[in-house]
Amino acid sequence: MSNRMFTLIVLCLISLQMLFCSKKDKNLAKSDDTEIPTPEGWELVWHDEFDGASIDTKKWEHEVNAQGGGNNELQYYTNRPENSYIEDGHLVIQALKEHYTGPEGTREYTSARLRTLRKGDWKYGRFDIKAKLPFGQGLWPAIWMLPSEWKYGGWAASGEIDIMELLGHEPNKVYGTLHYGGEWPDNVHTGTFYVLPQGNFSIDFHVFTLEWDTAAFRWYVDGIHYQTQTQWHTKNAAYPAPFDQYFHLLLNVAVGGNWPGDPDNTTVFPQKMIVDYVRVYRKINR
Repeated sequence: MSNRMFTLIVLCLISLQMLFCSKKDKNLAKSDDTEIPTPEGWELVWHDEFDGASIDTKKWEHEVNAQGGGNNELQYYTNRPENSYIEDGHLVIQALKEHYTGPEGTREYTSARLRTLRKGDWKYGRFDIKAKLPFGQGLWPAIWMLPSEWKYGGWAASGEIDIMELLGHEPNKVYGTLHYGGEWPDNVHTGTFYVLPQGNFSIDFHVFTLEWDTAAFRWYVDGIHYQTQTQWHTKNAAYPAPFDQYFHLLLNVAVGGNWPGDPDNTTVFPQKMIVDYVRVYRKINR
C-alpha cells in the first residue's frame, strides 16, 4: 500500500470518528432531561417543559364539561385554544368571561381543566410545578391529584391530594390539603396554608412541591417546607389506604364555587394560570 493511500485511509477514519462524536455530543446536548436539575436523592421520571408548539396530547387530555366540579362552579371547561394553549414556552390556562353554549348547556365563563390520566399515573414521588397564578374574587386555580382507579369508593373514600389551591381574593396565600375518609358526605380533609412574605402569586413564578411516600406527605413553596401530614384513613381499607394507589395530575382554573364565591364587579377577566414546567421524580433507593 502506498504512503498516499495509507494517509487517505487514516484521514477518512479520523473524519468519520469526528463526525460520529459531534453527532453524539449534539444529541446529548439536546436531551432535555440532562438540562433539568434533579434534587439530590431523586430521579426524573416524567416532565413537560411546554416547549412545543401545542399542548402535548401524549401527556395531557382536556376534560370538557359544565358540571361545576361538584362545587357549584360557574365555568364551562373546554378544549378550545382560547382557554388553553402554549405560549413562549409556557402552558396557559385562561379563564374568560363570555356567553358560551356547549352540549351541557350555557355558561357565562369558560376555562380549561387538563389531566394526565392514563398518560402519567404515579404512586409516591416528588412533584414540582412552577407556575404564576391568577387573582381576583371568584378565581380558584388548582394543581392537584385524583386516584386513577377509585379502588376504595367514590370521592373522597379513594382520596384527593391538593398540591396547591388559591382563592383569588387572597392572592398571597396557597393551601395544601388531603381529602379522605368516607364517600361524600362522610369525607374529611386536613391541611394548612402558606402565605408569601411579600407580594402575591400573580406577580412572579413560584415552585409548588409535593413529596409523597408510604408514610408522609410534605408540601413546599419555593423550597420552603410548610406542612407535613402522616395521618389519614379511608372507611374501606386499612392504613395507608387510600394513599397507596396510583394518582394522576390535574391543572385547572375554576370560576366561582362554594369555597371562593362568585366573581363580582372587582374581578378582571381574562385571568391566566401560566405554567412553566411540571416535573415528576422518583426516590432513588440506596
